[in-house]
Amino acid sequence: MIVLDNGFFRATLSAEHGAIVTGLEWTPAGDPGHRLLFSPDGARAGTAAPNRFGLWPMVPFANRAFGGIVDDGCQRLSLPVNDPDMQATIHGFGWQSAWAVAEQSADRVAMVHSRSSTSDPYRYLARMTVALLDDHARLDLAVTNDAAQALPYGLGFHPWLDCPPDTVLTMRAGGTLAFAPGYRAIGLSAYDDGGPYRAGRAIAQPDELALSFVDWVGPALFAAPSRGLGIAITASETLRHPVLWTPPHSGFVCFEPQSHGIGAPSEAAARAITPLAMLEPGETLSGWMQIRPHRL
Repeated sequence: MIVLDNGFFRATLSAEHGAIVTGLEWTPAGDPGHRLLFSPDGARAGTAAPNRFGLWPMVPFANRAFGGIVDDGCQRLSLPVNDPDMQATIHGFGWQSAWAVAEQSADRVAMVHSRSSTSDPYRYLARMTVALLDDHARLDLAVTNDAAQALPYGLGFHPWLDCPPDTVLTMRAGGTLAFAPGYRAIGLSAYDDGGPYRAGRAIAQPDELALSFVDWVGPALFAAPSRGLGIAITASETLRHPVLWTPPHSGFVCFEPQSHGIGAPSEAAARAITPLAMLEPGETLSGWMQIRPHRL
């Protein structure tokens, strides 16, 4: 286990389990500390199925490639299926891989993951850095195409935020992807006023909440009065199509800054709105996110 601590934040990580941040706590002076990431007692990181806690990178794309196919409109690439229930490749391959520690200090760690021997065309080098600063935690993620051909790439972060039922989200976006059953995109539902969370709205709902935002204008502010805690999420311009997901009564909410919407790796309707980035051999796609807590 990797432990980072700068006196304001404390993070634990497991490089061998997909570079997951298993825990992140804010420990300001005179305060007993606040858990920022959902991490239930006894939770253990694994690579058989996506971890339902902490925070982990999504690379070389985010969310699902349905049918195990990446289709950029010119080529169809067959990938191993790692989500048998939906017959899809979910969240790429980074979360199932062992990452190596490249650099480490008391408040910063850099981890790398190389994919070079595969039956599909994706060969790349990924690097993720986690840094603790005085008032926020910052994560940087980059992927370089090591294949001999141009390939479509995407990135994302998958944080599971610790959120009680009274959590309110305030954010603005240009719209959301419209879905048929099974998260299959059929078009865009555009907002002309910033969307339903522009003035603040409770996260808790009686049914599953799943939205794939387009053109997010940060920050995204999560406020939990019962904890006296607010969390601001910001991200780079390359990660402006976040997914918001939470089941009812779960105790967590996932707000996932990513470079494209749900299904964009395989679905023409999603690709037309939020396409993956075509990287030539040697080119790099990068992005960052910040988690900034504050007292309410």
